[in-house]
Amino acid sequence: MAVKTILQAINEALDQSMEKDDSVVVYGEDVGFEGGVFRTTAGLQKKYGEGRVFDTPIAEAAIVGSAIGMAVNGLKPVVELQFSGFSLPGYNQVVTHAARFRNRSRGKYNLPMVVRMPYGGGVRALEHHSESLETLYAHIPGLKLVIPSTPYDAKGLMMAAINDPDPVIFMEPKRIYRAFKQDIPEEPYEVEIGKARIVKEGKDVTIIAWGALVREVEKAMKQVTDIDAEIIDLRTIAPMDTETIVNSIKKTGRVLIVHEAYKSFGPAAEIISRINEEAFYYLEAAPKRLTGFDVTIPLPKGEHHFIIDPKQIAYELKKLMAEKA
Repeated sequence: MAVKTILQAINEALDQSMEKDDSVVVYGEDVGFEGGVFRTTAGLQKKYGEGRVFDTPIAEAAIVGSAIGMAVNGLKPVVELQFSGFSLPGYNQVVTHAARFRNRSRGKYNLPMVVRMPYGGGVRALEHHSESLETLYAHIPGLKLVIPSTPYDAKGLMMAAINDPDPVIFMEPKRIYRAFKQDIPEEPYEVEIGKARIVKEGKDVTIIAWGALVREVEKAMKQVTDIDAEIIDLRTIAPMDTETIVNSIKKTGRVLIVHEAYKSFGPAAEIISRINEEAFYYLEAAPKRLTGFDVTIPLPKGEHHFIIDPKQIAYELKKLMAEKA
């Protein structure tokens, strides 16, 4: 076992995947010589050379488009788009081609490619640097969307994403890149894509979160010690682990979904719909969501008004426990 941060775990996953498989290539904006804006790919170019780890122009459409061509021709590209807000110029390539290629070719071609992007707020960044755009990608058939919350999951999910035959969007919660460390296996391993993690079992209420907000939920529970909450880390937004969610609701009867993405048409709305369809008669109170506001995420001075903190989570949890269906 080795003690790693999320950033180090992702780096190790890339390193071990490249060492095992010559078809894995890593590229994007500043990922080579600089090792990425957050240094997630540090040391990889020196070890594997400029032919397999290289920098690109600031041209997201070209980065994603070239990855599609590489994947069709037998490579396994892992590309980095420097921030999720900058992924939109490449969104056309993702949706128009990457997501559709297997269907378009009637299964003749798969696209084993990973699109990495640091996402979310909490680091007092500039415009287009702090968006949480899960909905844009989870809505599209043919894509898988992964968001880790721990070093263990970051490594295992990244290795699973690289080995997956279909395109995977890998959103990395940048505010917890270096926030904490965890013991993780030194050898390669995978975490199943599409399977949620029960962080903590409980009987009073279910709390569903992912990415950086899993930690905020855990902090909030220290403020409400009289509530026995079951905490679910969704890990994969698409495909979504409906079974784990529904089984938890059947046990607790109450649910709070917490995410940083905008409220309207966000992942929480989809989760609540699935709960209503498959566990409605088990509910003891209306499902609740605590999300980002429907506004552009503020610049640094106002960011704290947007970001969800443990105090808010604890407040909404107490309100939910007082309600009846």
